[in-house]
Amino acid sequence: MISVERKDGFALKISRILREATEHRLDIYLFIPGELGLNTNVVPEEEFYHGAIHVQRTYFSDQPLLPLVHSRLARRGKLTTEQYRLSLSLYAYQYVVGLEQSCHQLRNEKSGAGQEAIEEVIALAQDILRRLRRNVPTDQTLLKYYVNIDNYLSWFTEQRLLSLVAHLPRNGDYKTTKSLLLEICDIERRHRVTQQYNSSHTTEALSRISNKMRLLRRLIEYPVTLKEKTRELGGGEQKLLKAGVTAVVMTSVSLAAYEVRETLGGISLMVIFALALLYALRELFKDDLRNTLWRWLRKGRPKWRRQYFDVHSNQLVGRQLEWFDYRRPSRLSEEILAARHANVSQREEVVMHYGSHSRMLPTRFLSGYEQTRELLHLDLSLLSKLMEKGSHHVYQLKEGQVSRQPVEKRYLINLVTREIQGQKPPVIQRWKVVMSRSKIVEIEEIPQRKAAGSSPGS
Repeated sequence: MISVERKDGFALKISRILREATEHRLDIYLFIPGELGLNTNVVPEEEFYHGAIHVQRTYFSDQPLLPLVHSRLARRGKLTTEQYRLSLSLYAYQYVVGLEQSCHQLRNEKSGAGQEAIEEVIALAQDILRRLRRNVPTDQTLLKYYVNIDNYLSWFTEQRLLSLVAHLPRNGDYKTTKSLLLEICDIERRHRVTQQYNSSHTTEALSRISNKMRLLRRLIEYPVTLKEKTRELGGGEQKLLKAGVTAVVMTSVSLAAYEVRETLGGISLMVIFALALLYALRELFKDDLRNTLWRWLRKGRPKWRRQYFDVHSNQLVGRQLEWFDYRRPSRLSEEILAARHANVSQREEVVMHYGSHSRMLPTRFLSGYEQTRELLHLDLSLLSKLMEKGSHHVYQLKEGQVSRQPVEKRYLINLVTREIQGQKPPVIQRWKVVMSRSKIVEIEEIPQRKAAGSSPGS
């Protein structure tokens, strides 16, 4: 399954887990309102791909207490500095991902998170942090890695639990649950003060402490993030096509010029005008012919290849082919249109499509890992520039009085995904993304109705 979260500003974080199957397909469809006037001239395909789509792969395990990591931590006295850093980063990253997912689920509970569920998350978090702090290294080279990770995990835990407090429903268990969460936050805050992880100058300014923790997060993610190289496909074909079109056009123009000279005879003003017209026609049709043939040649074929490498061994662990193009709603498959619930009024929508086909090599993965986690950051700021500024007014009648309320103009974008892992049936999901000129306002997942006789997830 795919999860979609709203990030700061106009960013969407689309995440999925690539399991043991070595072949994975992903299609993302953005249904953009036609009133925005979006087309390939306004936002070219290459510009949106390079500016708005950012993909990251990391090692992942769905086991909260990964035995391999614990065994390495237990023997850390026998590990090299690089191995210790790797094992600690693996442990911290699994904790961060797990706590993020747990808190996200608790915050999205429609009926509100129960006290029992929150207590379970707190107990698991405390147990993992206790295991981390059980044996502090004495070697100064190893200690600096431990301090950075313990500092970040303590701050991150406090931030996640405070976010839960801010979104707690005001029900009967509110006071008890709030006091429990705040107690853990206070314990972590005092832990950082006792260990003198951050100076008073840093903690007093929110921007400084936030930037420092963002840097520490990157240091944790680096050892578990796959390196990647992206290459645009078709470069050689494009050169051959350009040479072929130029040869054909030049041959045609040369033959036409020869016929003009034979017909008109000698060098005259008429011959010069005729030759000038032929060369003008050559420049007019050469680029159009080349672009038309190039679009026909590349239609339906991948445009980019992304290669993934293990950051430690530099071994190739996977490849991914990627597409990005504009599509007409009438040319989409029936299952995508059914998920979109398309009707006559939505035929003016512009559809942006991103597709990927990846093949991973689990046998070359880091020892103990057979899965990866893909994070696709989708920046919709390019679309926000096409939206109208300002707001309009709505009139309401309340208690016999007419009031005028300003309402910011909003746009509805439908996000439909289709994921296929190995030989499993496709899983189709849909989200409504409400946007304004200033930000992403809301994201709501729409459950898919299962058609009679359809396969699961279709």
